[in-house]
Amino acid sequence: MKLNIKNLTYTAAIATVLLTGSSCEKVDFGTINQNPNQTTEPITSALLTNALSSIGNRTWDAGGVVTIAGLYGQYFSETQYTDVSRYATPTANWDGFYSGVLYDLQNIINYNSNDATKVKAAVNGSNANQIAVARILKVYNYWILTDLYGDLPYKEALKGKGLIPYDTQESVYADFLKELKEAVGQFDGGLAPTGDILFNGSTARWKKFGNSLRMLIALRMSKANAASGRTEFAAALADGAGHISANADNAILTYPGGNFNNPFFGYYNVTKRDDYSVSKPLLDWMNSRSDLRNTVFGTSTVGFPFGLTRDAAVAFSNANTNFARLMATSVASSTSGVPVITASHMLLARAEAANLGWSSENATALYSQGIEASWNQWGLTNAGALASYMANPDVSLTGGEIAKKIATQQWISWYPNGMQGWSVWRKTGFPALTPAPGTTAIPRRLNYGPNEPQLNPENYKVAADRYQANGASNSQYARMWWDK
Repeated sequence: MKLNIKNLTYTAAIATVLLTGSSCEKVDFGTINQNPNQTTEPITSALLTNALSSIGNRTWDAGGVVTIAGLYGQYFSETQYTDVSRYATPTANWDGFYSGVLYDLQNIINYNSNDATKVKAAVNGSNANQIAVARILKVYNYWILTDLYGDLPYKEALKGKGLIPYDTQESVYADFLKELKEAVGQFDGGLAPTGDILFNGSTARWKKFGNSLRMLIALRMSKANAASGRTEFAAALADGAGHISANADNAILTYPGGNFNNPFFGYYNVTKRDDYSVSKPLLDWMNSRSDLRNTVFGTSTVGFPFGLTRDAAVAFSNANTNFARLMATSVASSTSGVPVITASHMLLARAEAANLGWSSENATALYSQGIEASWNQWGLTNAGALASYMANPDVSLTGGEIAKKIATQQWISWYPNGMQGWSVWRKTGFPALTPAPGTTAIPRRLNYGPNEPQLNPENYKVAADRYQANGASNSQYARMWWDK
């Protein structure tokens, strides 16, 4: 081993100073411990880019918590290791949400609010505009978390505290609606936020996104607090800033390729895994009714049976090598976008609200427009095929069962966002999903991960005891507040 004499001499000199210096003398090392290549303050535009870069993974995260939701909602099937789709108890912690995207968004708010830093932060967009975007994105990410787990640390989170109480989902939802209303109204005429890879700094599109999110959250409350949900939905629908109503307004995260690939492309082509397929329940429904979205939702129209044992899954994959991988290559190139909230989602939401009597809009017209928008979103423009599909008795509203048909089309339109598909099923019961073979029920939430009872035991226990099922607390079969 070659010794560095220069470094040894330098170290020895430091040691001599430390050993011989008086205990009351101060040794000034100057800037020796400062890294000149490291920033001492966060760059808010970079924080925003980082927060937005993860939004595609809120749709599908290759084995993470959102993928678990997609398995429970039977968008996907596991092809080899089938424990999750057979409802083995997950050990999924939420730490990455809090220490990652939520922490970044809170820092954007902090640095644009603090008198000592907000002037410097304003070079990346007006303080008000940056705060408004961060508030909207915080709601979006917290909405995913609470709809996965239920009650969670919220109002006292992200403040540097250790033991944080859990807020009830009911109170969290109420705050969501307040935050979104205030955030949409907070945008000013100043500099648009930089680092915005979703809307390229368009505050008009951020307002539409915020109102759309407010409408979707309000609608999810339809069985838990219909009065408040109806009021909030109507207010957001009537807001002059608008909402996502046409495919030109769609919130779609695009990818440049290279080191930042579409997640489906990256999974199959970069990591070269093959553990997930489009589920047979989803493709069977579409195949039997000539829903042409079956040509883009997977690489084939051969769905994989859901919830098989490992041996049965391996046998099926060996016998059916052309089973549908997630997303056709035409919509899953390295640079393909991932939909976040689209016109189809909003038109079908408005159809549901109209059917509930929450608005005077025409539910039938909105329903048809929502299905057409979904087809067009995926590049499907065959008018004859669409008309034939719309006339199918299981699709047309003329045969009745309006709520069931709207919910089923919502379930299809949200693909591949498993979190939303699972939530549609939990709230409405549609489509009628069958539990995995040999099991009796589909989970209705994720149980709190193993870190919580270790790191926040008292607060965890209070929350876990609210979710009792089959004699156990923190049960994945317990219903959350809005799941009536």
